[in-house]
Amino acid sequence: MAQVFHRSMNILSRLSIAAIGLLVAGGLSGVMALDYSGFNQRKGVVLEQPVPFSHKHHVQDVGIDCRYCHTSVERSAQAGIPPTQTCMNCHKQIWSDSPMLAPVRESFRTGEPLNWSKVHDLPDFAYFNHSIHVAKGVGCFSCHGRVDQMPLVRSAHPLQMQWCLDCHRNPEPNLRPKDQITSMTWRSEDQSKLGAELAKIHKVRGSAFLTSCSTCHR
Repeated sequence: MAQVFHRSMNILSRLSIAAIGLLVAGGLSGVMALDYSGFNQRKGVVLEQPVPFSHKHHVQDVGIDCRYCHTSVERSAQAGIPPTQTCMNCHKQIWSDSPMLAPVRESFRTGEPLNWSKVHDLPDFAYFNHSIHVAKGVGCFSCHGRVDQMPLVRSAHPLQMQWCLDCHRNPEPNLRPKDQITSMTWRSEDQSKLGAELAKIHKVRGSAFLTSCSTCHR
């Protein structure tokens, strides 16, 4: 029987298979790189809000502590969005006629809360508790970045499983004294030594427990 395909087709078929393999591997690598970059978690993206609230102005310029607005962060799973009354504590007297703050005044008048867009929005299957992180000495900066330098708040980190696990496997670099939890500028001269000491003081559980599936998926 005569040969149907030329002998050179053997080489072409091998090259085609190799090219397809490289294309698939490149595609998977690209998807993984895009995922790890935090793009799907809107890292660095500024969301439209009813009022262009500036953390930079309120935290850095005015010196307001995080807990003045996020009142439940030390005792609840949620940090808490401040009610309009909290805003009006100051803005009854300061910028009380500003057009930019008209939605705040309308919310206060009607009792209807402002519809803020959630920046740090974890999937429903991921359990996160603010209070336990605060209790163990993890500062706001570790997860939220330098919000005191953000005119408009944005996600500073890719809030992904791998990023969380990196800290859960070795939390000591992110531990700080309780009185420095909300500080954006605090730095330790010897974090390695201090972190190890604070892990004992705050009774931080070992990595086996912290990386257990049931810790974050309940």
